[in-house]
Amino acid sequence: MNEYMLVSDEVKDAVESGQPVVAFETAILTHGLPQPHNVELSKEVQAIAGSMGVVPAATAVIDGKLRVGLTDEEIEFLGTTPGVAKAGYRDLGMLIATKGSGGTTVAASITLAVMAGIRVFVTGGIGGVHRGAETTFDISADLIIMSKVNVATVCAGMKSILDIGLTMEVLETLGIPVIGYGTCILPGFHTRETAYKVPYTVKDSGDVARLMISKWGAGLKGSLLVTVPVPGEDEADPALLEDAIGRAVNEANEKGITGKDVTPYILHRVGELTGGATLKANLSLVRNNTRVGCDIAKCYSSSVRI
Repeated sequence: MNEYMLVSDEVKDAVESGQPVVAFETAILTHGLPQPHNVELSKEVQAIAGSMGVVPAATAVIDGKLRVGLTDEEIEFLGTTPGVAKAGYRDLGMLIATKGSGGTTVAASITLAVMAGIRVFVTGGIGGVHRGAETTFDISADLIIMSKVNVATVCAGMKSILDIGLTMEVLETLGIPVIGYGTCILPGFHTRETAYKVPYTVKDSGDVARLMISKWGAGLKGSLLVTVPVPGEDEADPALLEDAIGRAVNEANEKGITGKDVTPYILHRVGELTGGATLKANLSLVRNNTRVGCDIAKCYSSSVRI
């Protein structure tokens, strides 16, 4: 905690009393989903957490303050105000200095979560190694920051637009265990399966909580990546998805789109090319991940208090 950070009273009280808390990113709110789905989903995940007895802690930067725990009005502000930044880890200091506002990525969100004492974080899909990274070196900071902070990140896998194989290799290099939640096959974000197996499988949230306690209790630093398949009825068609991704990546290259603009552009274009199938999957998987993440937080909180 410091003068540059503001944690809501509800989140602060829950952390101090050992109650379950789950952190959420807001880059999906500012750059990941179209209106009005962005605001509606962000409010919905907070409601899901509350209904499960878990305190939601959305992270962001607002008017130069690092924020953990947002009101509905602040979510509306982030989701409807033009010019709000996409705030990665590298951007946090600049936004503080300029009193700017931004929706936090996975890397920035888990940083703020751990600063506030939160150990479980929920997102849709993590960033990773982009296709063509062997020449562009486009690798998300999500992976680096995950290797440095102790948090369980619950997701539906890596974003489907990435090079999944190379992302798995970098995760191994960084010492980040990839865990399949009820599956031995790595989920594909918008699809339930990829061509890759996960090195570890758990059957329930209690297993994840025990892994969290064991790893960090032993003094071993770094995150756990918990991958949860999108509900079957909402997954996108794999062949249609792969064709759309290929077209969107080529278009992005032709237009010279680089850096932090790549992922929002490709995800938006893939949504158009699949006729909204990826949007449906995205909304479904975030809700599903939220339920799993909240269950993990409750198991972890109960185990730590024993």
